Amino acid sequence: MRILCTNDDGIHAPGLKVVEEIARALSDDVWVVAPELDQSGVSHSLSLNDPLRLREVGPRHFAVRGTPTDCVIMGARHILGAKLPDVVLSGVNKGRNVAEDVVYSGTIAGALEGTILGLPSFALSQEFSVETRERPPWDTARKFGPDILRKVIAAGVPKDTVININFPSCAPEDVLGIRVTRQGKRNLGFLRIDERRDGRGNPYFWIGFERTAMLDTPADGTDLAALRERFVSVTPLRLDRTDEAFSEQLGLTLK
Repeated sequence: MRILCTNDDGIHAPGLKVVEEIARALSDDVWVVAPELDQSGVSHSLSLNDPLRLREVGPRHFAVRGTPTDCVIMGARHILGAKLPDVVLSGVNKGRNVAEDVVYSGTIAGALEGTILGLPSFALSQEFSVETRERPPWDTARKFGPDILRKVIAAGVPKDTVININFPSCAPEDVLGIRVTRQGKRNLGFLRIDERRDGRGNPYFWIGFERTAMLDTPADGTDLAALRERFVSVTPLRLDRTDEAFSEQLGLTLK
């Protein structure tokens, strides 16, 4: 099995080494193609107006001056030659990718691009807490990642579906199990604008997250609830975003 690994945190991110370890638990044919720089939050952006710079940083390890989407295309269509990867792994992201995160996440986008190419693809993210921000519990991803991947690959991933895996912010021995979940939803105030001043008094802004929004009680069965209760969350996400129910209603409305 040939595995292509990417991420959005960049070629030197600790989580990329973790996802490579997970991949090597499944196969010896592992390739790493990741962004040269941190691409967190770039979503599914594609570089069309800038050239892609490619740098080989080691055997089967390549850095691309571009986005996670660029990396998967570059890996599958150029670096790996005639033999496509059998599986795409994106991550392990430092921080969870749940609820609305899946819209913004470059980690999810790397896996989605693999799905677009017709390949079984997985996004993997390791949640951290305030206390573990500098040292996320990577061993949790290391322990549970390989077995989850083996089982899902053996069962078969449906066409146009990406598997989003999130590991809870706790030690492996404290994980209570694995749950198949649906995408959750935070309240509308989870994003905020943080205004600051530079040395000359000019304003500049950061997009940030409201802590109070993260304290909300998530709905049962969601990725948010699973992580809160110390379960690994496994969420199948569809590439086709059509709202079938409203589509039927809209068809009647616009007759």
